[in-house]
Amino acid sequence: MTSKSIIAAVLLAAVTGTTNAQTEQVERTEQAESAAHVCPPLRSNAHIGFTYPLSTNGMAAPEYSNMFSIHALAGVSRAEEAFCAAGIANVVKDSVRGFIGSGVVNVIGNHARGMQAAGVANYTGNSVKGFQAAGAVNVAGSVDGAQAGGFANMAVHEVKGLQAAGFINVADTATAQIAGYINVAEHTKTQVAGFINVANEVEGAQIAGFINVAHKVKGAQIAGFINIADSSDCPIGLINIIRNGELAIGTMMNETGTTLFTFRSGGKKLYGIIGAGGNITDGYRAYALQAGLGMHIPVTRAFRFNGEVTVTSLSDRWWNTDIRSGIKIMPSIRLGSIELFAGPSFNYTATNDIQGVGRVGYSVWDYRSPWGYSHDLSIGAEGGIQFHLDSHKIMKKITAKNNQAAE
Repeated sequence: MTSKSIIAAVLLAAVTGTTNAQTEQVERTEQAESAAHVCPPLRSNAHIGFTYPLSTNGMAAPEYSNMFSIHALAGVSRAEEAFCAAGIANVVKDSVRGFIGSGVVNVIGNHARGMQAAGVANYTGNSVKGFQAAGAVNVAGSVDGAQAGGFANMAVHEVKGLQAAGFINVADTATAQIAGYINVAEHTKTQVAGFINVANEVEGAQIAGFINVAHKVKGAQIAGFINIADSSDCPIGLINIIRNGELAIGTMMNETGTTLFTFRSGGKKLYGIIGAGGNITDGYRAYALQAGLGMHIPVTRAFRFNGEVTVTSLSDRWWNTDIRSGIKIMPSIRLGSIELFAGPSFNYTATNDIQGVGRVGYSVWDYRSPWGYSHDLSIGAEGGIQFHLDSHKIMKKITAKNNQAAE
């Protein structure tokens, strides 16, 4: 008997003078009525059918728990405890243990333990412990295991394991996400995407073909183009916008006369390099592009070494192109926002420069092929100056624009 019924009975006795015995009789009557509405669970060893309700469990199929179920088109049940298969769809009101498979969709109202396989989609309202595999989409409340979807995976809460999708993964918390295009998570250890990763906190790595976005990264951000974060231990990308990192624009020249305007960006340790410029020495006009990675090696607050690995293309945009790969160690002095740097470089240059004016420094080895190509190992020097920007203000502007777009 419910608490409301007891209160109602007591009030009735007080108002009408009903005796205690009468009150007890009311309670017994209500308990008997409640028990009459509670049906014992129905169970069957085998449930075989064409489609609901044309099956061995008939109209009562939604109340049955089955050990083995197989249907030509669609099946309905309360629970499945071992094996369930249908040509088009399975609908289970409560929970599943074991294997459930269909040609189109599996719908489970509560928990699933085991494997779900569907040609198009799997949906589990609560938790999944095991494996979801679908040709298009997997959806679950939480996952302890793995989701593999041809297009997308979605977990409302936590994924203790792997999400792998052809296009997008979404989760509140995920151990690992691998997607062909985009991963989205509040907290994650590893994200790997063909285009973009988005997360609040990362304790491991973000790896994207184009861009990574995060609030806090304890580990590595590796992007083909750009990383954005409030804090990031090891951003590896051509452009890295890190709130507590460094951003600098500058100019530099090497021993061959190639002059570049550069943008260096990154964290306290690692940074990316992009540059553009040219070379007009010896009456030969060439255009230069540069990309690379660098590392800060601090000595004092104002003095440090910058180690860099770069690739520079020098071309007249017609017939001649020099590709120079260089390693350099450049001592630098920073005075406020200004940094001065210069140092030696060791370079490998490959060129198809048929005019014989390839840009190399002091050559220690060279080879000229009969087909007009040349290869050089050389020692050179580079130096320049750069101006450090306020990364906090830049991130604040980016955040403000994102908030406006979201509104």
